Formats: sequence, C-alpha cells, structure tokens
Amino acid sequence: MAVKSDVRASGKGQVRARNAEQLTRADRAALGKDARASAPLESHAEFTPDGSRDPVGLLLEQAKSRVPELVPVRHGRMLVSPFTFFRGAALPMAADLAGTPTSGLRVQLCGDAHLSNFGAFASPERRLVFDVNDFDETLPGPFEWDVKRLAASLAVAGRDNQFSRKDCRAIVLSAVEAYRTAMRAFAEQHFLDVWYAHVDVTATLSEVKSQLTKKGAKRTEKMVAKAHTRDSMQALSKLTTLVDGQRRIISNPPLIEPIEEIFADVQAGKVNEMVRSVLDTYRRTLQSDRKHLLEYFTLVQVARKVVGVGSVGTRAWIALMGAEDGTEPLFMQAKEAQPSVLAAFCGHSQYNNQGERVVVGQRLMQAESDILLGWTHVVDPNGIDRDFYVRQLKDWKFSVPIETMIPSGLKVYAHMCGWTLARAHARSGDRIALAAYLGGSNKFDHAIADFAETYADQNERDYAAFQADVKDGRVEATTEI
Repeated sequence: MAVKSDVRASGKGQVRARNAEQLTRADRAALGKDARASAPLESHAEFTPDGSRDPVGLLLEQAKSRVPELVPVRHGRMLVSPFTFFRGAALPMAADLAGTPTSGLRVQLCGDAHLSNFGAFASPERRLVFDVNDFDETLPGPFEWDVKRLAASLAVAGRDNQFSRKDCRAIVLSAVEAYRTAMRAFAEQHFLDVWYAHVDVTATLSEVKSQLTKKGAKRTEKMVAKAHTRDSMQALSKLTTLVDGQRRIISNPPLIEPIEEIFADVQAGKVNEMVRSVLDTYRRTLQSDRKHLLEYFTLVQVARKVVGVGSVGTRAWIALMGAEDGTEPLFMQAKEAQPSVLAAFCGHSQYNNQGERVVVGQRLMQAESDILLGWTHVVDPNGIDRDFYVRQLKDWKFSVPIETMIPSGLKVYAHMCGWTLARAHARSGDRIALAAYLGGSNKFDHAIADFAETYADQNERDYAAFQADVKDGRVEATTEI
C-alpha cells in the first residue's frame, strides 16, 4: 500500500522547470525513480472511496457562487448521461484524487482534463491545431491527477457509447501509453523543441486515416472543413439580427441575454461605464501589437451566454465588436474565473486575480494560444468583485462529438489526447524526472486503466445518487433547456 501524501505546495506559484534544469540529467532521473518509493507505479490503480464523501453536497456548495437562476440548467445538463455528470463533477473528483497515492512530481495541471476539454482551434499562423482547450481549473499539482481524469473520462465515455469493457480498456491504454512514451521522447529532446511541439490536425488526420473506417475518416474530414467556418462571421449570422439597420444580439433567455435586459433596473450609463472599464483593464494585459489590433474595433453590444456543462452558472459574457462599416465583426468572450477546484487540495494560486491564473496556466500548457487572450477584474453593478479571462468566442474552434465515435476512432482520439497532455506537462514539469518515474514498461498504463475502470463504476453510483436527489428535490434541475 502506497503512502497517501499531502499534495499542497509549500510555496505558492507556477511550476517551473528552471530549478530542475540546474541539476544534471542523472540527478533528475534519480528524482523520478526515487518517487516510486512513495508511489509505486502499481499503486495508481488504487481508489478507495472515503465513507464520508458526498459528491452531490460538493456540487451544491459549489453552486452558491454561481448565477442562481442558471444552476438548475447546469444540473439539467449533468443529468443527460453519466458522461455529462462526469464533466460537471470536477470538484468531487479532485476531492477523491486527494486521497490517492501521490508521486510528488508536480506540473501545471489542466485540472479538468476530460476528453471533451481537448479540441482544435486556429493557431496565430492560421493552422488548425489540437490541444487542451479548457483551463478554468488550472493549477500546479501532481501530474497523475490530469492523467487519471483523462483516463476515467475515456472509460465513462466508452460505457456511454455502449462499447465493450475490452474496447474501453484498450482506449484508456492508448491514451496512457501515448502519454508515457511521449514523455520519454520529450525527455530526450531539447527544451526548445518540446516548447515548439504541437499537433497539426491536417497532418495528423492524413497519418491516422488508415486507423479509421472510411465512414469515420469522411466524418472527420467534414468536421475539419466545418471548423474553418467557425469564426466571428459565422457567429454574427447565428447570434445576431438586424434592428433598424444595426446588428443586435438575439435575446434567448436564459441561454443568451443582452446586458441591458439583465440590468434593466440599473441606469444604462452605469452599465456602459462598467463595460468600458472592463475592456480598458483587459487591454492592458495584452502584448502591444494585440492592443493595436483591438483598437480597430469598437464595442457594439454585450450579452450573457450559457456555456458548457460544468461551467454553467459562472458568469460568461459575449461582446460583439465591429470595425470598418460593421461588416468586419469580432466576437469576444469574457468568462468568470473562480478559484480552481484543486485549490483546497494543491494550494492556492500565487495570482490574486483568478483570470490571470487561468491565462498564465493556459499559456504555459498550450503550444499556441489565442492572440487576444487576457484577463480583467470587474466590480459588477451589485458591487461584487469578479475576475474574468477574455478570448475570442470562436476561432475555428471545435471538439469531436464523442457520442458519435466508434471504438477505433475513440482509440485514435485518446492517443492524440495522451500525447498532447504529455507535451503540456513537459513544458512546466521536469520531463526527465517524469520519464524516469514512468519507465519503459507498461506498469503505469495498466495501473491507470484499472483506476479508470474503478472510477467509472464510482461515477455511475454518483450519477444514480444525483438522479435520486433530483427526484427527491434536494437538487433542482431544469431539463427543458
């Protein structure tokens, strides 16, 4: 039995490889191998639920900081399936992971590395790249926590798709093997090469076509082609309409609500002043060339938008901006950043602004980030302080519809996710120590696969408890939206 250790950082801050780089390669490899003493590779299969755990209670506690009228929408989306429940249950899983064996090898964690939080988007060079694309929960912590959440999500998704247990395990093993072998490859590379590494979707698709059915390959090609149309022009036609010759965001409560409708009891001037202040403080976090770019656009309208599953209830705003004669739109999204679900278990961020925490973590983990990614702080019309991070709403962004995938396709996708997660971790953690810890055998792979199966069982029990609590009235859920 491995010792379960306290994973909180003794000092705050982002994970840095700088100190590790001052050691010899042999010393760093020794650190990785020494970590097996406290957490043997086989120990990562372990998961024993705490008798006092109350995942639904954690979700209800989390809901207290969210928009009250949107919380039932979040619960309704989590009710759809065990997988959608898993997507929204990052906090309960973080609490569970805190009781598992810990390697002590820290990286910048995504914090919510389930398979739907990977996807494609446009690079600054206008290439379609694949990467982790959600960083609301990012924080330094034990590398295996991200691996376990990814692995468990694959097991849960496979079950939702009614795959066999054998197929589900093969899919999980594909992800973990890709993570382990990629980390060992990164350990042999120069750090700059690791930093530049990325997944080019078009090139990767041509490489994996032979592993997909003809139908699966054609479907993937169509999704890639469609991704190139997902930009501000497409959002303009979908989210706005012409009113007296001007573009206005279409109201569709509670999913999309213009700001003037939400703060109808507040003077319009006060709301506009708040919005201008938000944009001004956000601009200061951008590079000078990006500030210059943004100066070409003027604000047209702002609306609140419901996004995702686990994020529902956090405040997310979309801003329609325009340049020239209004034919050149830019849609921005400002999403509220609350403390990470990992904070209680890994230590609080060094950044007072949670939006800055998200942006710094994203830039550290992603190969290429949105050129307009930044953060800001807001005092809302009710006098409450809130932190936000800001990015483009749509820039060729898409995620694979997991529910339509067959086992061979999900296995390929899992491999991409595993490689990508390793690359993200190698940028912030000690890749040489991590590679030495993981080793050349498949012990770690099978231990994580065992954990994923056990946790998928637990997720099903938690989902059933959640359903029962909705039925009994403990949890309020809206399923019509």
